[in-house]
Amino acid sequence: MKRALLLLSVALAVLVSAGCATLDAKQREWIFQPSDRSWGGAASTEGMQDVWIAFDSASSGKAEKLHGLWLPHGQADAPVMLYLHGARWNVSGSSGRIRRMQELGFSVLAIDYRGFGQSSAGLPSETMAAEDARAAWDWLAQQQPGKPRYIFGHSLGGAIAIDLAREVQDEQGTIVEGTFTSIADVVSTFKWGWLPVSGLITQRFESVRKVSQIGSPLLVVHGSEDRLILPSLGRKLYEAAQEPKRFVLVEGGSHHSTNSVGQPLYREAVASLFRLAPGATGSGATTAALPR
Repeated sequence: MKRALLLLSVALAVLVSAGCATLDAKQREWIFQPSDRSWGGAASTEGMQDVWIAFDSASSGKAEKLHGLWLPHGQADAPVMLYLHGARWNVSGSSGRIRRMQELGFSVLAIDYRGFGQSSAGLPSETMAAEDARAAWDWLAQQQPGKPRYIFGHSLGGAIAIDLAREVQDEQGTIVEGTFTSIADVVSTFKWGWLPVSGLITQRFESVRKVSQIGSPLLVVHGSEDRLILPSLGRKLYEAAQEPKRFVLVEGGSHHSTNSVGQPLYREAVASLFRLAPGATGSGATTAALPR
């Protein structure tokens, strides 16, 4: 994602000056980098069930489908989580994080946006990804009625998660990891960030403007060694949110390792912020949420 956004910061001005009609499409390609590849090659999805979510899309005007992976928790009353991945890699590339979320006490549904993996073909956009996330959220409510639902987003998925959380009224909590305030702010941290390209960005993902509209607890997690999305952006996002909220800085965590390095911190933060019943984040424990 970093190389793509570096190219974005340089090329936006060039494309506009040349009268390029594909400016928006190029941004979508650079930001999402849709792929059917997995991080580190073939990732293990053993024990995860393939699911298919069909819906009518307002943005495309046709029937679409999303592919997802479902990893149930051992406890029948476990809360459920919608997992939203970041750029470049398909959903199976997130299998490690999906399993760690399950270890924290959640049954997890992770989806691919259109253009990724086995989901409907197409070039993703901010609008389309928001629509995909909402379709998955509604599907999860139908399939797991009566269970508390949570949202998780990593990197670009964090921006999609924040947008979803501010739109729905039935989420119990949101977790974002290694995410940012806006695409323009991310671009400004790169080598060519001094270029005046902010006004040309169409895929803005302005989470810093949206995050205050979330009405449920928010956990913001960042790795101290994240060189792609700087921890200062995660902190700024946290500061813009309303209570209840919590910021966790994982020492030594990179953009890709924070989730594994910080699992003990995750466990404590999830239990306290989301007020899960004692033992809710341990294997085989009760996972009912306390009244809010």
